[in-house]
Amino acid sequence: MNARSRTLGWDATSAIEALAAADAALWEWTPAEDRLRFSGSTRPLGLGALAPECPAAAFLALAQPQDRGLAERVLKPQDEGAEIAVRMRMRGAEVCLWRGVWLEDGLRAAGMVTLETKFAGTGQDMLTGLLDRRTFVQRVAEALVQPGDYELIVADVDRLRRLNEALGHERTDLLLSALGSRLNAAFSHAAAPARVGEDEFAVLLTRGSGPAGDRVREALEQPLRVAGFDIYPTVSIGAVAAEGGPDAPDASELLRRAALAVEQAKSAGRGGAAAYGRALESDSLSRLAMESDLRNAFVRGEIEPFFQPIVNLHTGAVAGFEALARWRHPRRGLVPPDEFLTLTDEMGLMNDLGLLMMTQAAKQLAEWLHRHPTAGKLFCSVNLSVGEIERPNLVEDVERVIKETGLPRGALKLEVTEGDIMRDTERAAEVLRQLKGVGASLALDDFGTGFSSLSYLAKLPFDTLKIDRYFVLTMDKDEGSAKIVKSVVNLGRDLSLEVVAEGVENADLAMRLVEASCHYGQGFGYAPALPAQEAEVYLNESLADGAAPLKRRSA
Repeated sequence: MNARSRTLGWDATSAIEALAAADAALWEWTPAEDRLRFSGSTRPLGLGALAPECPAAAFLALAQPQDRGLAERVLKPQDEGAEIAVRMRMRGAEVCLWRGVWLEDGLRAAGMVTLETKFAGTGQDMLTGLLDRRTFVQRVAEALVQPGDYELIVADVDRLRRLNEALGHERTDLLLSALGSRLNAAFSHAAAPARVGEDEFAVLLTRGSGPAGDRVREALEQPLRVAGFDIYPTVSIGAVAAEGGPDAPDASELLRRAALAVEQAKSAGRGGAAAYGRALESDSLSRLAMESDLRNAFVRGEIEPFFQPIVNLHTGAVAGFEALARWRHPRRGLVPPDEFLTLTDEMGLMNDLGLLMMTQAAKQLAEWLHRHPTAGKLFCSVNLSVGEIERPNLVEDVERVIKETGLPRGALKLEVTEGDIMRDTERAAEVLRQLKGVGASLALDDFGTGFSSLSYLAKLPFDTLKIDRYFVLTMDKDEGSAKIVKSVVNLGRDLSLEVVAEGVENADLAMRLVEASCHYGQGFGYAPALPAQEAEVYLNESLADGAAPLKRRSA
């Protein structure tokens, strides 16, 4: 083989590297094996959690709810030669184009998926009119050729997922479009204002032109009205400094450093800001290690339910428990829930976590009911994660778990958030009715903090309302909170629903809830979430004493 033929030769590794460079991936779907395989650049496409292969249910669960029908179209078997052409989004990713064809008498399909912006060819983000990520990187590279001091700013819109849940995809796009217009108006063409991610905006400025981060924040954090809602956006800002000239850093590397700074800013809460430093590199490597550990934790059985008691306020007896996920890391010990739950969500593992928790909690409850027949109608609540109510096979999984554990009807209680209900009320109502039909009871979690309609609530088959802990914690200091608690309790009684008050920190709060005729209380005043063995000890002591112990006052 001569030098020219060697240069033109392709092997599998070269092909995959080329796909990665182009933010594209190959896919292959084999219905008979229920296997969807990927190779190439899966992460930018929102497919990282599914690669290298996954079943159809996992693929459908990761698709945006409004695009799930399109995802089903990709998987629907067709005759050989039938083409697939779909434009859709996975959770946390931008719009992608799926192209493919059915092969081998329709036994399998194969094709390619890539970001829609790769085909746009305009250098502009189609939603906002700003520069797209690729063009922004080119502009930064061109600017850094000239000597000087520069600062690259990336602003990440806080809680975009929450806005998507509350407003819907189309309205959230209107919000992003408005923010893009504001950024474009606030900075000149030389700053190259761009949208570099689903919820990320960026600019490049010369240092000394004023506090760059403050200018970006001022442009993006003005209130605006979208579809009748008053929105007060906040952004987390990351900044990185660079010197232009012959030794200037690579533009893509500079954007990566700014993204690390954004992550640091977001860890401090909404509206934070951070500048890049070398320490962030070690933090980033630690995060990669944590992602690997978390994925393995599901296999090694390190994630387990802890159980927080729920007490009958009138009798003092333990009525049930809420199962809360805890991770026993082999080296770090118990990982804070906020830390690993966020990571679980980002990695697309929340549905796996939900099924794991439901299965383990149901088994534990069945054991307790067998060993403690005097405990009465003990129940256990399990949270459905955001979007899990739309997960394929949810009803079948719940039915299977209840049958396998032999739990009585209503003993397994599933808690659903208002956001999940309001996104598609008709579909949610149907799923809730099916869950009730297979033997689960249902609770509406954090009632009073969302956008629920009372007319919908009256039609949905809930058994329980849970009052958000904020209202309970402040009811002895804030008359408004006290009125809300009483109103929710009265509403529950009018609708024949039981009411659980979270945040019971002491006997005084418990007494106020009793006076309001609230059914159940839950909080640190009784006990925190306990490992299964300690929760059983607590149950035993409560049965022996006739009532659960309650702190007189908060620590």
